[in-house]
Amino acid sequence: MSSSAGLPPSRLDRGFKRLSKAANHSLLWFVIAAILATGKGPLRRGAMRGLAAIAGASASANLVGKSLFPRRRPAADLLAVERRLSRRPTSSSFPSGHSASAAAFATAVAMESPRAGAVVAPLAAAVAYSRVHTGVHWPTDVAAGAAVGVGAAMLTRRWWPLGRNEPASAYEHADLTSLQEGDGLVVVVNPHSGIGPDPTQQIIEEWPKAQVVTISELSDLPDAKALGVAGGDGTVAAVASIAVERDLPLVLIPSGTLNHFARDVGITGLHDTAQAVADGVGVRVDLAQVNGQWFVNTASLGGYPDMVRIREKLQKRWGKWPAAAIALARVLQRARPLEMTIDGDKHLVWLLFVGNGPYRPKGFAPTMRPRLDDGLLDVRYVRADRRFSRTRFFLGALLGALEHSRTYRHLEVASLNVEVHGAPVSIATDGEVRERATHFSFRSRAAALGIYRP
Repeated sequence: MSSSAGLPPSRLDRGFKRLSKAANHSLLWFVIAAILATGKGPLRRGAMRGLAAIAGASASANLVGKSLFPRRRPAADLLAVERRLSRRPTSSSFPSGHSASAAAFATAVAMESPRAGAVVAPLAAAVAYSRVHTGVHWPTDVAAGAAVGVGAAMLTRRWWPLGRNEPASAYEHADLTSLQEGDGLVVVVNPHSGIGPDPTQQIIEEWPKAQVVTISELSDLPDAKALGVAGGDGTVAAVASIAVERDLPLVLIPSGTLNHFARDVGITGLHDTAQAVADGVGVRVDLAQVNGQWFVNTASLGGYPDMVRIREKLQKRWGKWPAAAIALARVLQRARPLEMTIDGDKHLVWLLFVGNGPYRPKGFAPTMRPRLDDGLLDVRYVRADRRFSRTRFFLGALLGALEHSRTYRHLEVASLNVEVHGAPVSIATDGEVRERATHFSFRSRAAALGIYRP
């Protein structure tokens, strides 16, 4: 502090004061996160991870650290008037909350996008230094705050693993043939999937001999050599079920909003698929069924189907993610537990999740599948027959410790039978709400679907 206080006045003094003020209440990082969120993939994930890291770092530094380690701030008269903040904070000096938030955000962004992190990191370092330059923190306060921030960012990986670039493992497929110019390929296009342009023209240009149809027209095309689908996971599941029944390989063109199945399979765009179709290479992957209905990703009972309904009503006005957050809050508030028998054992359950293949992480925020060749279902449910079960579930999810909670169960099985006691309930598969029933029979079908993949 003494070496900083001895610096001569300069034009930088005013800049550091403005920068320090801009970071009050993490406003600077919220603005940058909003800018990053307009991008896709790593940029958007970096923004979301950064905000989550700020929440943890701010709470740790301001609510916990400052209460446990009271420390007086540097005396104002050590600095020239020009360098002093007009409103000096009165809370404990140790640790620096500004530095904690800056380091948390920069670290979290860099974890998802190293390039974006390289841009944000110097700004975060400048914010941290500005707290010393303006005389409101000791250097050790800033160092401790930065350590808290980095730790908070790293802890987000416990319940939100980093994006995975390699595709899920799958079975070898030796029977695929090359479809030159799309000869024998029939493609179903859902032009309303996702937020991008209709991919029909690109598909026609890539495969001039292919036929582009609606899903209702598939029954009139008996000579197809392969079925293609351009759409979100719901459309993919519908076409994949027809491909399985006809024992035809699937040509996948991701054009939905999230494209979970395509991402796990290892298809990132039309270029990947076109190369695989031209080379005649691919794999076989597991699919799952519930009461004879095929699904490629997940099926859920309990609050999730209600959340899907509310989200669909709100997303045109609020957007997908804000609508999902509002829907989840409403469902948790109104939720009523279901009494059900799961493979012979009776339980009271808030929500039941069944995934096609083992998902990771093991907590209640599954985001990726490392394998599509295990022949297993990923089963997770939250018990409602424990005291304060929703609170314990929430805290366990927040801390990434659900696997140790008695309110949460996680199984990996080849089949599952569920009997709901009482009125029929809806089931949601791949984000689509299906018919109501009281009995649900889940089965994993190993190597059910052939799919073109580079």
